[in-house]
Amino acid sequence: MHRFAFFLAPFVLALPACHGPQPNQSEIIAQAVADPARPAGYRAADEFRKPAETLAFAGVRPGMVVGEFYPAGGYFTRMLSDVVGPEGHIYAVENKGWNDSVKDDRAMLAEGRWKNVSLDVQPFGTVSFPKPLDIAWVTQNYHDLKIPEYGNVDTVAFDRGVYAALKPGGIFLVLDHQGWSGMTAADIAKVHRIDKAQVIREVTSAGFQLAGEGTFLNRPSDDHHLPIFDNKVRGHTDQYVLKFVKPEK
Repeated sequence: MHRFAFFLAPFVLALPACHGPQPNQSEIIAQAVADPARPAGYRAADEFRKPAETLAFAGVRPGMVVGEFYPAGGYFTRMLSDVVGPEGHIYAVENKGWNDSVKDDRAMLAEGRWKNVSLDVQPFGTVSFPKPLDIAWVTQNYHDLKIPEYGNVDTVAFDRGVYAALKPGGIFLVLDHQGWSGMTAADIAKVHRIDKAQVIREVTSAGFQLAGEGTFLNRPSDDHHLPIFDNKVRGHTDQYVLKFVKPEK
């Protein structure tokens, strides 16, 4: 018995220390959403923006590298930062023409907590990251790429840039306000919406495959012809969440 115990001892010592059960992904996301460091105004919007469902649908996980376009003060940035953790990184890209957003982004970073977030201020539509991405993320801003006032952007070229920036198997998440078929650039600029079918056509033309659609922000009663800032629909617009994947080679 003593010889057997002596034989086992090195293997017992080699086992990793157990610190209790590790949180699963839904728990990690729930903790990120509940983070008290998030501004109260952002937390108040969670009921309508459904961040937990969005993060889960995108498949954000610890250790991932995420490229976030146009964080506008970091509603999602702080949660993404918490979910990917110290082994991951968030590369935030802001439109240099949006001074208020740039100011808000820098204020977020000045809080000193979000150590795994870096900010790059670039001309609108720029796609440039120092590392290959696991996820590219654009929420409620794809339609803005169609508005010349913000910058002249070729959205198909933008999508191709995102494709090149992602690892094989990487995800491109697009969340936006539903418009209507046949919208012109003037229509998009007026109502700040874009038809889901147009987004799918453009993104898949760049080589992506549509991997799924989240319906948790669908609100069929929304009048798609109203501007998203109209008080009748503000905060309650019909939105779609599209997950595209860069095929494995």
